[in-house]
Amino acid sequence: MSNNLTTMYGIKNCDTVKKARRWLEENGIEYRFHDFRQDGLETNQVLQWTKQVDWQTLVNKRSTSWRNLDEDSKQALSENTVVDLLTANPTLIKRPVVEVKGKDGLMVGFNQNIYKEQLLK
Repeated sequence: MSNNLTTMYGIKNCDTVKKARRWLEENGIEYRFHDFRQDGLETNQVLQWTKQVDWQTLVNKRSTSWRNLDEDSKQALSENTVVDLLTANPTLIKRPVVEVKGKDGLMVGFNQNIYKEQLLK
């Protein structure tokens, strides 16, 4: 199945991103990979994501980046501050984020069943 309207956002050395990329390739799904570290991340992109999924879904509170974040930033985190925080610190985003043009919502993280449901219809 070919879907060149799929974009995966993440960082290439993330184990979960590697699993998700392998799954897409094994299932013949074409996609574009956007590496936060190499390609950057625009504020508008993160803002669009927060309109599609709950902003708390996007924040990876189990990440090293979260643990290294100062307490003031953690305490101040809200719907009003999350876009700026994630844009400035994209490694705080739960990975991967997969966007499929023409479909509502995003897939955040890797769940094989959700990928099957959303991408193999």
